[in-house]
Amino acid sequence: MGTIYITGHKNPDLDSVCSAYGYAKLMNLQDPENTYVPVRCGHLSATTRTILEQLDIEIPEYKRDIYPKVRDVMLSKDPGIDADDPLTAVAAIHEANTPSAIPVFEKNEFYGLLTVDDITNWTMQELSRDNKITQIPKVRDIMTKQEPGIEGDELFDEGKAMLQSSSKRGLAVYEDGKYAGYVTRRCFLKTPKNNVILVDHNESRQSIQGIETANIVGIIDHHRLDAIKTEHPIFICSEPLGSTCTIVYQQFIRNNRTPDPLTAKVLLTGLISDTLLLKSPTTTGDDSVAAHVLASICRINLEEYGLSMFSCLEGLKERDPKAAIVSDFKTYSENGLKLGIGQCEVTTLNDLKDYAQIYADALEDVRTMQGLSWAVLMITDVIHEHSALICTDYRGNRHLPYKTISKNIFDMPDVMSRKKQLLPEIIHAMEEY
Repeated sequence: MGTIYITGHKNPDLDSVCSAYGYAKLMNLQDPENTYVPVRCGHLSATTRTILEQLDIEIPEYKRDIYPKVRDVMLSKDPGIDADDPLTAVAAIHEANTPSAIPVFEKNEFYGLLTVDDITNWTMQELSRDNKITQIPKVRDIMTKQEPGIEGDELFDEGKAMLQSSSKRGLAVYEDGKYAGYVTRRCFLKTPKNNVILVDHNESRQSIQGIETANIVGIIDHHRLDAIKTEHPIFICSEPLGSTCTIVYQQFIRNNRTPDPLTAKVLLTGLISDTLLLKSPTTTGDDSVAAHVLASICRINLEEYGLSMFSCLEGLKERDPKAAIVSDFKTYSENGLKLGIGQCEVTTLNDLKDYAQIYADALEDVRTMQGLSWAVLMITDVIHEHSALICTDYRGNRHLPYKTISKNIFDMPDVMSRKKQLLPEIIHAMEEY
């Protein structure tokens, strides 16, 4: 398959990014004939970036979408010829490959594309004059005016349309302003598909843009299933564990491999984050075992490392409210309605009153912008195992089983998990109306 991208969901948290990184490490060991590349399809929060930078790893690259691009069908810059070469230099290339276009260079700099039409037109002109070819020209002398090139990042369909509307058989392709290759009409006969493995999610609306055009070859997840339809049978490992990183660790074990110390630390980081240092009710015995083994591999104290991670959390007063809300915000469809649930981790709720109204206003803006019926934000104190809930104005608020702090703001002692504790109550509140 060549390159397989491994991506988490649109709002990349530590479990999403770290599981993509760790699974890519495993699969590159298991399947050296292909290249597994971890990517992220969203921007990192300041806290997530800080923690990843402290790991001293190459943070997975941001990939905006997975739509097929011109670069996916681009031909390499070789073979090529020099602009001052005689036309006879084309003969060997044409006999071997019968290309419709050949890249031409001048002093190792791209000069243009020589096409079959250029050669045919020159040959016909010579024969029409003297009924014979009396002199072999230089390649540059028969090349017609070049058309503007195309960017490698251009969508496949756009590139196809550009070439179809052109009189040329081929167009040069550029990356960052530099010649990278070329495309011909043959390149666009079949639409390519990028190969993708989904981690920490399995729903198309949470995934990278263009996922409907991709070839999904695997899913590693710990959420409820609403999986994307695939063309072929694929590998799926979905377990009700506290972290996707736990599942990735188990995949190492099942394949008789041990993660190296750095990869172990990366997986441990995602595991600690998603299980809130093993305090979340989603935490299982498997998560606990994985956490202790990974900590042993990378020779760190589990509790101390977890507390140091959470000490990096920014207070919500210092953050941009909308950015904080959407940094870990998931949407769901229930009973024909769309709802959104965000979660932010903090180390204290003592200052909630200082920012609650500002965040309530920002949450309403997010709800409107995303066309939701109801939006809620769960603010979780990971140290004291206590949460607060800010809600937009919605009839379901009256059916929530939490004590009211003020209008549309609720107290949630011992609630830590959005998935296991909050979501069922939200769905129940919607059904009650």
